[in-house]
Amino acid sequence: MITVIGTGTGAAVGAEVPAEAELVVGGRRHLDAVRLPEGAERVVLGPLAPALDTVEKYLAEERPVVVLASGDPGFFGIVRALAERFGPERLDVRPGVSSVAAAFARTGLTWDDAVVVSAHGRDPRTAVNLCRAHPKVAVLTGPGAGPAELGAALRDTARVLVVASALGSAEERVERVTPDEAAARDWGASVSVVLCLDEARALGPVRTVAGGAGRPAGWALDEAGFDHRDSMITKFEVRALALARLGPRPGELVWDVGAGSGSVAVECARLGAAVTAVEKAPDGVERVRANAAAHGVDVRVVHGPAPDVLAGLDEEPDAVFVGGGGRELPAVVTACARRARRTVVVAVAALDRVPAARAALTDAGFSCDGVLLQSSRLAPLPGDVTRLAATNPVFLLWGVRLPAHNEGVDE
Repeated sequence: MITVIGTGTGAAVGAEVPAEAELVVGGRRHLDAVRLPEGAERVVLGPLAPALDTVEKYLAEERPVVVLASGDPGFFGIVRALAERFGPERLDVRPGVSSVAAAFARTGLTWDDAVVVSAHGRDPRTAVNLCRAHPKVAVLTGPGAGPAELGAALRDTARVLVVASALGSAEERVERVTPDEAAARDWGASVSVVLCLDEARALGPVRTVAGGAGRPAGWALDEAGFDHRDSMITKFEVRALALARLGPRPGELVWDVGAGSGSVAVECARLGAAVTAVEKAPDGVERVRANAAAHGVDVRVVHGPAPDVLAGLDEEPDAVFVGGGGRELPAVVTACARRARRTVVVAVAALDRVPAARAALTDAGFSCDGVLLQSSRLAPLPGDVTRLAATNPVFLLWGVRLPAHNEGVDE
């Protein structure tokens, strides 16, 4: 067996190391905090593969192994690597208190409704997008993805960052800062976890299922669920297919360009994506904000005409929805296709605009497909009878980035 001991939030574990251990593996600070059994070999964790090779040698000889880890080693910890290599039946896991649980405890908040994301050794954009989309996020940090980087990316939000450093030690610090304050500091290497909070929504309702907000009960919502002007809204039949092609999901960023009422933006946010809505009309901007608030989601709204305003958006979207069909449509689609990492979906009412929009997608290196959507809805007539009321036909085009054209798009 491999005994995996979580040290909690930095507490010493000297009394917990079994006396029969012949190999003790762990980080240097963990090993320095314990008294090794007499004759036991000590392996300091650096690159994981050599340490696992040593563990395998001891297991083959049926010699006891102890692995020391921070917090709860089954929560974004070494248990995954050990179980994949040796099988979970070979593990005796003794968890401590995770840094995430400790940080929320220090803050006085429950965390059954929190989203937890690791940015250690990963592109921080996933963590940033989750922080934009959800009111309560815990980020496990790493080099290049710490409080300063998170703060710089979240400057335009009303979030509060709780930076927990050296949890459980004599040097423990838990500080509440704005994104601007976080971006301006050098935090060193002792940060344990960063909590990103929308304080207006941090005290959520009682939960029966842990984790961030679950999938909504429905999507392609009726137009009556949104404030809109003169029926200027993407109809729910069109929205249903547009959402299927956009594929919004947690950790991704979606642009809704020419947002109008913001119905597509709101639906993408309800499905867990971070969303930026671009709208040129001042009353449209307020309408998008009102609709987002009414549905309890966070949508960043940018006021200005596309494509010009898109140059000021510094984050590359995973998917883009383009609504409307003015003369600038080809230029807007081209600008969006240059930035989109995965897909662009375009809704067009005018037949004359379709060839140019399609050409803009294919010229940018996207495969392109599309449909003409025509639907008729049940409508009542006097005498307790029903007729079919036709909606305006809409062309929906979608482009998917081809692998050969991924150059210049950050992974």
